[in-house]
Amino acid sequence: MLTEADLAAIWLTLKLATTVTALLLVIGTPIAWWLARTRSWLKAPVGAIVALPLVLPPTVLGFYLLIAMGPNGFIGEFTQQLGLGTLPFTFSGLVVGSVFYSLPFVVQPLQNAMQAIGERPMEVAATLRAGPWDRFFTVVLPLARPGFITATILGFAHTMGEFGVVLMIGGNIPDQTRVVSVQIYDHVEALEYAQAHTLAGIMVIFSFAVLLALYGSQRKTSLWS
Repeated sequence: MLTEADLAAIWLTLKLATTVTALLLVIGTPIAWWLARTRSWLKAPVGAIVALPLVLPPTVLGFYLLIAMGPNGFIGEFTQQLGLGTLPFTFSGLVVGSVFYSLPFVVQPLQNAMQAIGERPMEVAATLRAGPWDRFFTVVLPLARPGFITATILGFAHTMGEFGVVLMIGGNIPDQTRVVSVQIYDHVEALEYAQAHTLAGIMVIFSFAVLLALYGSQRKTSLWS
């Protein structure tokens, strides 16, 4: 049986995942396009920075983001100058932390899809006098559609399952920063295993559905190609 606190945590998690996924698609698309096209020596270090959350412990990333967004950090000083206060232990702080943590799960599928397009379609569009923006919106985006589907699913699902980063940055504030993973931890810590089982079971079903949708979309793409 789900409690009001459980439902609030589920709603907050869905809100966080939706917000973060939308931001990641906006931020990650130009990064992925640049990584897919550039020959600059900066490609390797930028790619490594983007992929860093894949290997970095979430608590380490969360700790440094907490310092950066704190009152003496460069992000914290900037937000205070804007009159926004500091971001730690707020929903906005969770959004910022989740964007950093889930970035590679959006950028890498987009980059792979854009690299798979190759030069030929772009050259053909250029011969038809299509400008850079026209080529991007009429050629790149439609051909990279499978990558966008994968990136959206992975970004959303990864944000839904975050624990270490959100706990470090957001703490455990009801209705503000307490997401599902933290709520499960609270149940276990209080020896409320029945409630933990319910929430954990929901997350297992959700994760399975996400993977099923992902593999289903990839199978359809391979059939169409």
